Amino acid sequence: MTNIELMEHWIESSDDDYDVMLTLYNGAKYSWSLFVGHLVIEKLIKGIYAKNNPNSPHAKKIHDLLVLANNCGLVLDDDKKDKLDLITTFNINARYEDYKKDFYTKCTKEYTEEQVKNIKEMRVWLKEQLI
Repeated sequence: MTNIELMEHWIESSDDDYDVMLTLYNGAKYSWSLFVGHLVIEKLIKGIYAKNNPNSPHAKKIHDLLVLANNCGLVLDDDKKDKLDLITTFNINARYEDYKKDFYTKCTKEYTEEQVKNIKEMRVWLKEQLI
């Protein structure tokens, strides 16, 4: 698979997850919506990595969005760094039992709405980097 084929795979997979995120959000499955939202962003960043690294297009198998973004050479302002750090926590908090209950309680409709908005904004910006 070429780096461009891998990039396209990541974009397509991210787009599928984006639809799932919205379905979960609309179904009031807020914590899982944010978990999938993390995947949306992670896959786009891995797509950027593939695009920028034709000789070695596979990004590290990690989930820390800020580390992945830095590995891609993305220029991030403090707001984007903060958003990526926060979105990274959705992966951890929805996955591990000792965090799940607190995260589930935190994921009110209002909180999730705000975070879905942040994910949408990051998604648009990341897709612009793929052009």
